[in-house]
Amino acid sequence: MKRRKFIQNASLSTIGIAVGSSVFASENNISSFTSEEKKNENLSENFPLVIATWNVNDSTAEAWRVLQEGKSALDAVEKGCMIEEANAEGQSVGIGGLPDRDGNVTLDACIMDSNGNYGAVVYLQNIVHPISVARKVMEDTPHVILAGKGAEQFAYSEGFEKTNLLTENSKKAWEKWKKTSQYKPIINIENHDTIGMLAIDKDGNISGGCTTSGLAYKMAGRVGDSPIIGSGLFIDNEIGGATATGLGEEVLKTVGSFLIVELMRQGKTPQEACEEAIGRIVKKNPDFKDFQVGYIAVNKKGETGYYSIHDGFWVTKYQNDKNENFPSDFYNKK
Repeated sequence: MKRRKFIQNASLSTIGIAVGSSVFASENNISSFTSEEKKNENLSENFPLVIATWNVNDSTAEAWRVLQEGKSALDAVEKGCMIEEANAEGQSVGIGGLPDRDGNVTLDACIMDSNGNYGAVVYLQNIVHPISVARKVMEDTPHVILAGKGAEQFAYSEGFEKTNLLTENSKKAWEKWKKTSQYKPIINIENHDTIGMLAIDKDGNISGGCTTSGLAYKMAGRVGDSPIIGSGLFIDNEIGGATATGLGEEVLKTVGSFLIVELMRQGKTPQEACEEAIGRIVKKNPDFKDFQVGYIAVNKKGETGYYSIHDGFWVTKYQNDKNENFPSDFYNKK
């Protein structure tokens, strides 16, 4: 049953029909709407827009292609993220991702649209495109998160094929790791584990997606920030959106993406909001020199920002027909 139909059926008995003054817009409301419409027209030169964590030009190019066809920002982020999920050489997202300590590739992903709808999968195995399964959870179920075997069975019921995600290269890397079994996140290496993407379509609507295979050689069952609303991703179509990469435990503890959007609501630019969110992490954890976190953000005007704890974080932005990579400014200048 589609989510919208489910909600409709559950709430029909409580819906009342409003009549009277609400049927007719006042002259003041019409003027306000016209003013807002003109303001949005002035900002349209910034749309469409795609921005993503790390150097993922093929992913942003695909998202841009979808936007150029006039499709939604939601369609764009799904298709864009799918490119990296299918990249077996990447060893960080989707097929070919580095496994957990037991040799299992487990995937997390979430997606959020301009209406505030959200769907996620956590600890998903044997499915190449968790971002697409997350969208199915959002649109075709009454739930927002499915986990483990339940998420996998749901994916099969939706027509997704079972695939062995552990490639030969990732298997060899895991077997080499087992000789010492030392676990320590490595800045910009093991944390290069996520693609977070934000997009604004031609109508100015914002959506986002985040997909990952998580930290390499993590404990079995570990879930990071990437599939968790407000931490790895948050969208408020009135304000903007944000997404994260890096050590998910630290993003989770500060609800980073939601924080950034709320800071933008208070009037901060995307750049200022990202910098303050990193500042919160650094202030709370004296061991910040041992791990990386990076954020990207976009506001309703199409302005962007990005910031990280350490040097080495990059973003990819496709705007005004240019698909470009940018190094992020960072906190720890030493």
